[in-house]
Amino acid sequence: MDVKRKKSGFTIVELLTVLAIIAMLVGLLVPALNLVRNIAKETKQKAQLTTIGLALMTFKNDSDYGDYPPSDWPPPGDYCGAQKLAEALLGWDLLGFHPKSAWKATGLDAGDGLMTYDPARVRGDDSLNERRGPYLELATTNVFRLGISAPGNRDGLFDAPAPLAPHTFVICDVFGVKPIKIGQKTVKAGTPILYYRANPSGKTIRAIYNVRDNVPLTTQLKSIADGKDHPLGNFAGDYEFFYGNPTTGVIGYIQDPKITASPWPYRPYSYILISAGLDGEYGTKDDIRNFGN
Repeated sequence: MDVKRKKSGFTIVELLTVLAIIAMLVGLLVPALNLVRNIAKETKQKAQLTTIGLALMTFKNDSDYGDYPPSDWPPPGDYCGAQKLAEALLGWDLLGFHPKSAWKATGLDAGDGLMTYDPARVRGDDSLNERRGPYLELATTNVFRLGISAPGNRDGLFDAPAPLAPHTFVICDVFGVKPIKIGQKTVKAGTPILYYRANPSGKTIRAIYNVRDNVPLTTQLKSIADGKDHPLGNFAGDYEFFYGNPTTGVIGYIQDPKITASPWPYRPYSYILISAGLDGEYGTKDDIRNFGN
């Protein structure tokens, strides 16, 4: 009598069913992992802004300057708020802040002399001995050059960052969107942190904060993520997006909506900081800021 052998293993239908289930689980898992990763980066970015805030407070109390650093960008000029933030906390040359700084992209004093940062090293260590800070740990601060150091290099955020001085530095956020080569190491650089200092004596939202303080970054330089214009630099309605407009009912980007009598900004007595977020564009919903939500 023949004895039929019992076959073991999976049929084609069973294998396809298992593969389909695995594919469905992967499809559910990947978005969840991306969400967790993005939340982790947002948390890290908020922590960076908090660290910068503490450093700014230390700068104000420790340096002979006696105030938060300026953020103005009066045309013609090549030194805006984001660059001045980096100088205040790290120094024009990343070797510490000089309390008599003239806030120039050249690192020279008010008379174009060498009594501050002394770029030519004419005074030797005298300039270094006069410094304060740095107020941030350079090794863990996302600071990068605005422009490349020489043709063909990839050590700057922009190849030709006119009208901003390419040799100067900015502090970038944690959302790495562009590969930068520092020596033999390639790292991902984020988007510059925008910095606006408040004018506490101002009586209107426009007098307290000046949208033009970072105009070169929000209008003249495209997004380093995808080359798009930044909504925060939109001039429509005389920067209505930034300030708000009670006539048209637009709630401004920096406007505190709890104050309804007239457009009024968050943090009118200190400063605001803005990270462009994951998309690398200022003025979109994923921005991380030290004000509002």
